[in-house]
Amino acid sequence: MLKHELRKKYKSLRAEFSSPKISDLSIRLANHVLQIPVWDFFYFHIFLSIDENKEVDTLPLITLLQGKDKHVVVPRTHGANALENFLLTDSTVIKKNKWGIPEPVDGILIPENKIDVVFVPLLSFDLQGNRVGYGKGYYDTFLRKCRKETLKIGLSLFGPEENNITDVHENDVKLDYCVTPEKIYTF
Repeated sequence: MLKHELRKKYKSLRAEFSSPKISDLSIRLANHVLQIPVWDFFYFHIFLSIDENKEVDTLPLITLLQGKDKHVVVPRTHGANALENFLLTDSTVIKKNKWGIPEPVDGILIPENKIDVVFVPLLSFDLQGNRVGYGKGYYDTFLRKCRKETLKIGLSLFGPEENNITDVHENDVKLDYCVTPEKIYTF
């Protein structure tokens, strides 16, 4: 399927979920992350959920990471399609930007080459590790700046598309894992 078709399909499917349903699925998803061998790493990048888009609620996963004394790094959009990454601390002020994305106002900037694991937002993915995001290229741009060995873990409320995403671009960055409430997919 084409990316624009998948965006439409999965936005529609997510729109049907209630807040309690998303919360339940997100907790199950966070518990699956415990099974991935990432716990020797230190810097974990994670997006802050856009509630209005009915995204995976990342708060249970953030709580899990902080409970394991990991450095949690959260993004802020910067320029045309770039991300800046800030350490999440007790004093971090979060504010929604003009697109409704919760972001840190400022803080301790963490360079891409320090980040060990990236939890990647997505709308859909296939069994080859390709993902469909919102189409602006922020995460592909960011992931290309990270170290080659940085682990890329998608978070999805749904399982994979059975058919491959047909319009994958050479600049699209593949996932290493994708975690759903039901299962972990390894690529």
